[in-house]
Amino acid sequence: MSSVHVVVPEGVDDPARPSGGNTYDRRICDGLTGLGWAVHEHAVPGSWPRPDTAARADLGTVLAGISDGAVVLLDGLVASSVPDVLLPEAHRLRLVVLVHMPLGDRAGTTHHQECAVLSAAVAVITTSSWTRRWVLDRYGLRTCRVHVAEPGVDTADLAPETLSLGTGAGGELLSVAAVTPEKGHDVLLAALATLTNPSWRLVCVGTLARDPGFVDRLGRQAQEGGIGDRVRFAGPLTGADLAVEYAAADALVLASRAETYGMVVTEALARGLPVIATDVGGLPEALGYGADGTRPGLLVPSGDPRSFAEAVRGWLDDPDLRRRLRQAAQERRVELPGWPETSARVSRVLTEVAG
Repeated sequence: MSSVHVVVPEGVDDPARPSGGNTYDRRICDGLTGLGWAVHEHAVPGSWPRPDTAARADLGTVLAGISDGAVVLLDGLVASSVPDVLLPEAHRLRLVVLVHMPLGDRAGTTHHQECAVLSAAVAVITTSSWTRRWVLDRYGLRTCRVHVAEPGVDTADLAPETLSLGTGAGGELLSVAAVTPEKGHDVLLAALATLTNPSWRLVCVGTLARDPGFVDRLGRQAQEGGIGDRVRFAGPLTGADLAVEYAAADALVLASRAETYGMVVTEALARGLPVIATDVGGLPEALGYGADGTRPGLLVPSGDPRSFAEAVRGWLDDPDLRRRLRQAAQERRVELPGWPETSARVSRVLTEVAG
């Protein structure tokens, strides 16, 4: 039986802190186990990617306890900021870094730190083709060492409004994202506040704990914009509770300033829900196309409330547009990869690394 050590941030299974990265890590660990790998999971405490001295020491202790020649798959959130911890181990461990989102010069990590870590790894796995191109362009890694294993998606029932491609008003809008500036909720609210169509309502699903000051500002923004009674912040939801919100929605809206893929996009498409989102990073890749080349949603520039408002206005006011986008979403739905496919891709990389 092949063996792999997987290093993830502590809290990967915390329902109060759901994220695409945590979901990916969990599904890959479970998928590799199902494929016959002996998975040794190490959850490292700390405020990654801004670890304190204690967190660095904990990671160092974990790595020191792994036998020479072992394959070690590290979440990039942990790995990218600590070359001082990882590089001394690179000569004896087969390090593979899983890059959910390249940090570059963000989140307390420097370009040189991340470059050093990825250069020392025997392989890098990215979660989208966009991320792979970004890493190759920025860090000059050998192309044969950088791989793509895009996130899978679970099959789901079609949302009720999509079943008949009906022409309902389409006003039940859903946002699924941590409520942080990076996810652009301020842009989304600014856009919605300009709409004269009174039929819409917005539910924002996502943790409210990462930036409480930002959450407070959003509350004031909604009230001052006259839309406070039409916006609900539901907090983090998973499983059946999240499925209820998807089932009640007409469209997913996502105003992110940066995304490497956008797992919530494919989760929406799996239910036949069209998507209105920003044209950033890997979001266009996740959105994809229907059978005839129609996108199952609308893409707008990042940070532009006017453009986002125009897209939502078009969705609300044009029944034919809603029908076309719903049809494209149903066509895209059947092409989405599942988690077994994602796990198989990661397994192939690890098998090659194991030699």
